Amino acid sequence: MRTGIEIEVAAGDRARLEAIVADRNRRQKHVERARIVLLSANGVGTLSIMRQVGCAKATVWRWQARFMAAGVDGLLRDKSRPPGKAPLAVAVVERVVELTLGEPPGEATHWTGRAMAAAAGISLRSVQRIWRAHGLQPHRIRTFKLSKDPQFAAKLQDIVGLYVDPPAHSLVLSVDEKSQIQALDRTQPGLPIKKGKAGTMTFDYKRNGTTTLFAALDVLEGTVIGQCMQRHRHQEFIRFLNAIERAVPAGKVIHVILDNYATHKHPKVLRWLARHPRFVFHFTPTSCSWLNAVETVFSALSRRRLKRGVFRSIVDLQAAINRYIEDHNAEPKPFVWTADPDLILGKVARGTQALASLH
Repeated sequence: MRTGIEIEVAAGDRARLEAIVADRNRRQKHVERARIVLLSANGVGTLSIMRQVGCAKATVWRWQARFMAAGVDGLLRDKSRPPGKAPLAVAVVERVVELTLGEPPGEATHWTGRAMAAAAGISLRSVQRIWRAHGLQPHRIRTFKLSKDPQFAAKLQDIVGLYVDPPAHSLVLSVDEKSQIQALDRTQPGLPIKKGKAGTMTFDYKRNGTTTLFAALDVLEGTVIGQCMQRHRHQEFIRFLNAIERAVPAGKVIHVILDNYATHKHPKVLRWLARHPRFVFHFTPTSCSWLNAVETVFSALSRRRLKRGVFRSIVDLQAAINRYIEDHNAEPKPFVWTADPDLILGKVARGTQALASLH
């Protein structure tokens, strides 16, 4: 113990200190300070206190002096610290926000943190704090497309009605084609996944041709009718319609949901449709491929089978796609539409109004 330091603890203070040490819910820094004072009162030396408490010499001396000056209450409060850097002025914050909402200088397409810091004369970290506080993310951008179809509302309600409440004694099929599926072979074999290391594959590849998948999703059951063809003209589309005709039992009306691809409206396709009265075509609004349920099948196929696949020929690619469809049909899941069409119409109206006000 330092020369001139004498710790005398009254009975009441000792009881309080011992209660602090014994309290398991007490903050550890308070427990440490109480132990320093109790050990000092028991005549334990500074080096021994340091070993038992696990603190530095300066810490022992600090809390000995604090107890002598302010008692137990002094151990339970921290000394006020000098203020740090002054916060940014409101005008500076407003200027950063205003600049962020405007165009960046020069030929840049968007603001970066360092560019804003240089323009505003503040640090990069300050810019990041301002952007986070105001929900600004100039490095990100979201894409959109508003349909200009004058019958958008009617077509939306018609198709959503088929999803939500299919007509009795009928079949609702979502039909589309996924074109230009490439049979890609890697130039070198990749390495498998290991603990702490992701699997690898080469960034370059060898093209072995392309194929087109025609698919029809049964909305009610979730099964898929699929057929791979070399091209995606009206001739192939009619062949696929004939395949659907053979696969669906007679006596059922077939409601087909399609996008506005020119092949689907070819004069020969329309003549085929006139010869098959149980087929009813429902076209989605323009620029609304997201309304076609079969797009979910194409998305899952790309993620789970095609993106990392290795195909040495078109035959290998078509065989892999056919196996994927067979596995999908073994345990199908019905397509469930959850979006409220009124909310969609409201968003489209707000988007159209916002674009009109800006341009």
